[in-house]
Amino acid sequence: MTTKTFVMYPSLGVGHLNPMVELAKHLRRRGLGVVVAVIDPPNNDAVSADAMARLAAANPSITFRLLPAPASPDVGAHPIKRSHDTLKLANPVLREFLRSQPAVDALLLDMFCVDALDVAAELAIPAYFFFPSQASALAVFLHLPYHYPNLPSFSEMSKAALLRFPGMPPIRTVDMPAMLRGKESEATKVRLYQFKRMTEAKGVLVNSFDWLQPKALKALAAGVCVPDKPTPRVYCIGPLVNAGKKAEIGGERHACLAWLDAQPRRSVVFLCFGSQGAFPAAQLKEIARGLESSGHRFLWVVRSPPEEQTTSPELDLERLLPAGFLERTKDRGMVVKNWVPQAEVVQHEAVGAFVTHCGWNSTLEAIMSALPMICWPLYAEQAMNKVIMVEEMKIAVSLDGYEEGGLVKAEEVEAKVRLVMETEEGRKLREKLVETRDMALDAITEGGSSEMAFDMFMRDLEESSLENGVRS
Repeated sequence: MTTKTFVMYPSLGVGHLNPMVELAKHLRRRGLGVVVAVIDPPNNDAVSADAMARLAAANPSITFRLLPAPASPDVGAHPIKRSHDTLKLANPVLREFLRSQPAVDALLLDMFCVDALDVAAELAIPAYFFFPSQASALAVFLHLPYHYPNLPSFSEMSKAALLRFPGMPPIRTVDMPAMLRGKESEATKVRLYQFKRMTEAKGVLVNSFDWLQPKALKALAAGVCVPDKPTPRVYCIGPLVNAGKKAEIGGERHACLAWLDAQPRRSVVFLCFGSQGAFPAAQLKEIARGLESSGHRFLWVVRSPPEEQTTSPELDLERLLPAGFLERTKDRGMVVKNWVPQAEVVQHEAVGAFVTHCGWNSTLEAIMSALPMICWPLYAEQAMNKVIMVEEMKIAVSLDGYEEGGLVKAEEVEAKVRLVMETEEGRKLREKLVETRDMALDAITEGGSSEMAFDMFMRDLEESSLENGVRS
């Protein structure tokens, strides 16, 4: 089998680029050629040049290319519609870029880059999607274009009404992504269009592993998610996660890691909510009171409240948190502004629980560290992930009160921290996480399910190339 070259095509924003880079690193480890082509429109939807430069510097074996493209002319549209328009307008730029390459054996697309399928078809390049989340979400998304037309809008249904999809436990309407709540909304129409077109690809690479999600994978393989055409083959090739290499700032180890070194094993509750995880000031105070009342050690990453991010550039923790909180908890807690090296923190032996927004990358990092989770989903498909993590995988517990921007009370924060850190239920969670971690490691070792799935993907690609006479 000759060495192949892949072009990876992420959607707009760093949140879509980062998972693609993890896949690119996986491909490079197998000796495959990788070019990451990043659309660069002249507006705020673009990946920042700084983020791009950091990724390129950290991954010298991966080629990055910025493709200048026009922005959506509809500046007043919903951001999802604007993003979709921009990606569609980028097709001519993508086409010329692919034609300029000496060899392109496959195009690996972000799940929202569906209009690039037209370019792939025109150039006879096999196109696959990379789905960076879990397989149950994929099953739901592929089924939604067929299921939703027969229902009222989720926003018109009771918040507790249960929806039933192949490959997913029953899920409340309030736990569906916000951009799907209004059936006639601009955002929902774009997403349903994208989900339906995903079925046109040769296959879907999923950042999960077989043992973790047998029900969803069975539904996908049986074809019940897509009733009117063949479902693309699904390849579970994960977990692909940040390995947590030593994170340094200006040549120095982050201060939180030295602090963790001084804490007892499995004694610290880690709270971190992703790059967009900002809470109103009232919610920050409730979290602080809950942590203080729990009596447990904690490492907490705090961002400026959304209402202050444009007016107060400097984060004032003394003002935002309860009076005297930082002083009273200084011997057992650390509050960090904005960022910590999460991948390294979750692997630290001092950390005993993780309060997380349920982003799938964060979830996989916790799994690989056998770290029990307390779920606080915020946006996108995170509440769907929460349902799977709590009800099917049994690797997490959920906080009550987060729904639709509600206030999670201090008493609830304290109760769930104590549950995971002190009780028999918490002990069982840890046991389940150890088993899950071991199965994840099995999946990515030689002969494991994810390695075999990747080998199958490569064989299928080879056959597809021979059938279609791919230009190379």
